[in-house]
Amino acid sequence: MKNSIKLKLFPKFTKGYKEGYPLILKERFEKWPKDLQEGDLVELIDTNGQFIARGYHGKQNKGDGWLFTWDKQQHLDEDFLTTVITEAIEKRQFLFADDSTTAFRIFNGEGDGFGGFTADFYDGYLVIQWYSLGVYSFQKMILEIFLSFPEVKGIYEKRRFQEDTKDDFVAGQKATFPLIIKENGINYATYLDDGWMTGIFLDQRDVRRRISEDYAVSKNVLNTFSYTGAFSVAALFGGASKTTSVDVAGRSLSKTKEQLEVNGLDPSSQAIIVEDVFHYFKYALRKKLTFDLVVVDPPSFARTKKITFRAAKDYPAMLREIIDITAPNGTIIASTNYAGFGMKAFKKLIAEAFQTSDRTYKIVETHSLPADFTVNKNFPEGNYLKVLFLTLDK
Repeated sequence: MKNSIKLKLFPKFTKGYKEGYPLILKERFEKWPKDLQEGDLVELIDTNGQFIARGYHGKQNKGDGWLFTWDKQQHLDEDFLTTVITEAIEKRQFLFADDSTTAFRIFNGEGDGFGGFTADFYDGYLVIQWYSLGVYSFQKMILEIFLSFPEVKGIYEKRRFQEDTKDDFVAGQKATFPLIIKENGINYATYLDDGWMTGIFLDQRDVRRRISEDYAVSKNVLNTFSYTGAFSVAALFGGASKTTSVDVAGRSLSKTKEQLEVNGLDPSSQAIIVEDVFHYFKYALRKKLTFDLVVVDPPSFARTKKITFRAAKDYPAMLREIIDITAPNGTIIASTNYAGFGMKAFKKLIAEAFQTSDRTYKIVETHSLPADFTVNKNFPEGNYLKVLFLTLDK
């Protein structure tokens, strides 16, 4: 058992950490040891030297590590990790029991009691994403725990703290690709060994379900930043008359065709366009094209040859272009995974987009992360997904 290195907090941050804030930020401490190594255990103390919490050092884009216990007697060992992982899997039993959905998140970092990694289940196979070298130091122990569950056949990993995405397979048996998973009864082709993305964003499961249930019937649908066309497939299952999928990535064409084909749908009957989405907006306006349902789920940051998009400042301008090509009484599904602002701020950006338009809107549905993406109540910024269903009045 490693000894914990004591870190003394500045007084103004003591209350937040005592109440359960889990993210370690080095600027909140009186002194940050120069020799602190990734994976080292740390013990937070107040100005009187009193124990507050215990965690580990792991540098990632969010901060410098995670706290995992506020109990002085609790240490980071196999028993602790087995407990938090077992409890997380037990919480997802309602999904394991649902034959219509075979892919979902089974461990969501700090939301399930141990920040720094996530684990997604793909019909028997796991994809574990490690966000720091520090958390990766516990990899062997964590892999062994997951492999002890009969539901887990094999494990792939993504080391998000480094550029190299090769050798993703790490334990158990290998999957055959494409691995066809189900979500709300719809097939999706996934690849667990092909870079950081697998072919579907599991956090949008509830949004796709609502599209297919209530929003797509007889609609002409535009799916922007479409990736592999998952929203388009959901819309077609919901009775959409036509889908147009637009993404700048060349591989989006073959990937979207594949998603349609694994559901017995004819790709030639749908429009799949490889083009800068912002160029397509202008083309659609010029050609007087309109769409009954528009899905917009851009990355937080994107750069093409001529355009740089930052969700924090450019979302309203982008949405104004979408408003102009949305049919009378149409619906816009506006989404962002930008963690730098909350739902309230996102709603303000939406309102800003409509300020220069003669059209009005109503928010008819609001979505954030689904139940399997557990959020720590003391770390609300972990609930990064914000989705608004907007109906336009004319």
